Amino acid sequence: MRLKDKVAVITGAANGIGRAVAETFAREGARLMLADLMEEELERVAAAIRQNGGEAQTFVCDVTDRSRVERLIAETAAQFGRLDIVVNNAGITADAQLVKMTEEQWDRVIDVNLKGVFNVAQAAARVMKEQGSGVILNASSIVGLYGNFGQTNYAATKWGVNGMTKTWARELGKYGIRVNAVAPGMIATAMTEKMPRHVLDMMAQKTPLGRVGTPQEVANGYLFLASDEASFITGAILSIDGGLTI
Repeated sequence: MRLKDKVAVITGAANGIGRAVAETFAREGARLMLADLMEEELERVAAAIRQNGGEAQTFVCDVTDRSRVERLIAETAAQFGRLDIVVNNAGITADAQLVKMTEEQWDRVIDVNLKGVFNVAQAAARVMKEQGSGVILNASSIVGLYGNFGQTNYAATKWGVNGMTKTWARELGKYGIRVNAVAPGMIATAMTEKMPRHVLDMMAQKTPLGRVGTPQEVANGYLFLASDEASFITGAILSIDGGLTI
């Protein structure tokens, strides 16, 4: 098992990529604290993991709420005795072209996707610094590398995540903490299901591998970066996009 007895916090774990990461980490022996706002869905994920012999606890958390995030990290460290991995997966979209985007759309996406990542990483880094080790993995996107029509707010957050990832890698390396990000392309999740069918088909056609990706394929990237196999990798942005950005 590649993550045997490692303690991992995963935000946005109730569905999509977060759920796939949780299930994958559990199969590889990690002990999990799963966080999300959707309590019922989160409990279902944890129950399924426990049914399959894994260890998972849940914590309802809005990542924009600093005090709640600090409690999430503190309770994880108290219950498990340490914190080895954080997957900063919680994120939202609120798409609109620049001239039509509302202030609320801008603020909400910035709060969740950028401030939320900062809140979780800061709280986790304090624990990891004390223990002298840890892995922080952030959810980026190919939109944070190349931009995308109608996603000014989302692109800004993912560009910011990339910048924070590289900055934290520089700051935290001396404490034995690695920081990396995963930048998925078009992945079949509830988020992309909201997109028009013709747009999804067009993106699949543009992808050299000729299809959209699966949450499991993204989870495999997170697994590699979380494991000791990636022990000399930090500050990296791993694109998992089927070649879409070539």
